[in-house]
Amino acid sequence: MSAEPRSRGEVPFCPSAQPGQEGAFAFGVVGGTVGERRVGYLEGRVPVSDELLAMAGPVKPTEVFRFGAPCAGGACSHFDGHDCRLATKLVQLMPPASKALPACQLRPECRWWKQEGKSACYRCPAIVTDCYNPSEGQKRAANPETPVPAPAFA
Repeated sequence: MSAEPRSRGEVPFCPSAQPGQEGAFAFGVVGGTVGERRVGYLEGRVPVSDELLAMAGPVKPTEVFRFGAPCAGGACSHFDGHDCRLATKLVQLMPPASKALPACQLRPECRWWKQEGKSACYRCPAIVTDCYNPSEGQKRAANPETPVPAPAFA
């Protein structure tokens, strides 16, 4: 599996992928406290391997790492045929976790960045794939059945 950057025009990367997806790589490590998990971004992309997954033991790899992979498009319950509804809902339902853009190696090819811009990046450090005490906003955003809220206008 290659974790090399893709050329422009190819499928963007999902920043909330599963480690078993084709082309998956780790780009962040989950840290923080039980009540406030935060992603620390790696300096590069680490291809998924048995050794990497074993480093998470005894918990699931998605509790320890954030994974990216080529967007699954229509195979993903969050994809509406054009956009990632998860990204839209995270921006609309969750407060920013950062006031600065994280040092993320995925950004140039990230679907969330391309779709929602800085607003997605400000929330990204708080996104953990396996979250056992999600906020109400996280629960609503993660549920594919939750409709995308209408944008709030100031």
